[in-house]
Amino acid sequence: MGFLLTEPQERFFEDPDFNVLLRGCTQALAAHDIPLLPMLAATDDERRRITRYITAGHVDGVLLVSSHSGDPVAERPRDAGVPLVMCGKPIGVGSRISYVAADDRDGARDTVRHLVSLGRRRVGTVTGPLDTPGGVERLAGYREVLTESGIDPDERLVVSGDCSRASGEAGAELLLERAPDMDVVFVASDLMAQGVLSVLHRAGRSVPGDVAVGGFDDSSAAVASGPELTTVRQPYDRISSEMVRVLLAQTGGEDPAAVILPTEPVKRQPT
Repeated sequence: MGFLLTEPQERFFEDPDFNVLLRGCTQALAAHDIPLLPMLAATDDERRRITRYITAGHVDGVLLVSSHSGDPVAERPRDAGVPLVMCGKPIGVGSRISYVAADDRDGARDTVRHLVSLGRRRVGTVTGPLDTPGGVERLAGYREVLTESGIDPDERLVVSGDCSRASGEAGAELLLERAPDMDVVFVASDLMAQGVLSVLHRAGRSVPGDVAVGGFDDSSAAVASGPELTTVRQPYDRISSEMVRVLLAQTGGEDPAAVILPTEPVKRQPT
């Protein structure tokens, strides 16, 4: 089986979530005595080469992580009859693709609702990539809570990132420039939130006194931050095991399936 990550190599080593998913999938397949082949495809050329490799029959199935809309690595293997399971809801592809996803939208709602309950009203966000399932769903959850809380969404307070620490720093600098009175930032990944915290500290803003910060993932980055982050826990062990289960079922002739798993809010003090 192949484990395909459509991100640059440095992101694999920087973002702890990818390693957790790879380890979980490796362990789940090892229980069936099946090896896992890690594959990286960051550029269009790499994705085309990997797609040719997959559709030529070199693997019996694919676990696809961090797919971006427009990637050929989702639809072409499916069209070639290669079993494939995506991590996250498919974007811009047909409905006949299996996926396992955390409930990104509900997780974002939980965290933003908690942050707003602290009495804050100027709520910014650094989104994930908006051509990925997590980026789209977490932004939607943020917007829904603002609306239900009677806070007029201000699009100047929405900036996009790529889930790297550097993009969190860039996003925070832009938010402070646009809205110096911002008192909350919901960040779509813990790693980006680390970058946000560093910028706030350099700007002399106390956390949570001046600005409350919430992240997403409950990765090792959440507890390595100063202060530790309020965040959203994704059930990575279950995501990995379900992806493997669904993939093996497909190789056995079963139809594609969709699995959505609940997230869990993690409220740490200070926020």
